[in-house]
Amino acid sequence: MAKGTPSKKIWITGAGSGIGRSLALQFAAAGHQVLITGRNLSNLVSVANDFPDAITAFTWDVTDDASCHLMGQAIDEHLGGLDIAILNAGHCEYVEHGEVTSDMFRRVYDVNVFGMVNSIAIALPRLKQFAAISGRKGHIVGIASLSAVVGFPRAEAYGSSKAAVNYLLESLRLDLSNKSIDVTVVNPGFVETPMIGSNDFPMPFIMSADKAAEKIIIGIDARKFKVQFPKRLYSILALAAAFPSLWYRANRKAAVTKK
Repeated sequence: MAKGTPSKKIWITGAGSGIGRSLALQFAAAGHQVLITGRNLSNLVSVANDFPDAITAFTWDVTDDASCHLMGQAIDEHLGGLDIAILNAGHCEYVEHGEVTSDMFRRVYDVNVFGMVNSIAIALPRLKQFAAISGRKGHIVGIASLSAVVGFPRAEAYGSSKAAVNYLLESLRLDLSNKSIDVTVVNPGFVETPMIGSNDFPMPFIMSADKAAEKIIIGIDARKFKVQFPKRLYSILALAAAFPSLWYRANRKAAVTKK
């Protein structure tokens, strides 16, 4: 969002590190009001300290259903309205040795899917209300992953949760098409964030969180339906999805060696 545009009121979840952190700093530098949330208060405060007049930190866990009303109150108090909700909180775990457990799937889905549902439930009425007051269209931006495009070895939980997020947001965009609210789905590839710290496999076309945030902001400004990057990786995965048998054969050996 370029400097000189009217100041927007923006809420970002999972903003203590990685893409969320970079988005918050870039939006604040452009003169917008930003409320950042996450579970790690010290990380959030570190981000807010870079722009104390523009960024407010509030501790909130997207999986805590009981505290959703407090999160809503924080938006009302600190932003006084809402233009853009960027739902970025995420969690990744991999299936090890071919052992699928419901506990692990729940941990991943609680954050990536139900945490996003909680966030949408909080944001939606506030986006509608502020759009009616300000005359500006609201915007829900959900961060998913290119892992949703095609199946990856050991990514049964993470990839399927991100596929669910894509479907959720695609449907929501249809339902909100005449409600003064746009919906954007963001599918990044590999980004240098704490989440990938334990990855033990090649990560082609990896990029910095700052670069990823720049691409996301360009997509938000254009109010795109889908923002998918890097283009080369997306093109490869889209081709793989069109020819799943070839993708399966190419990745079967990698999957077997990890069992």
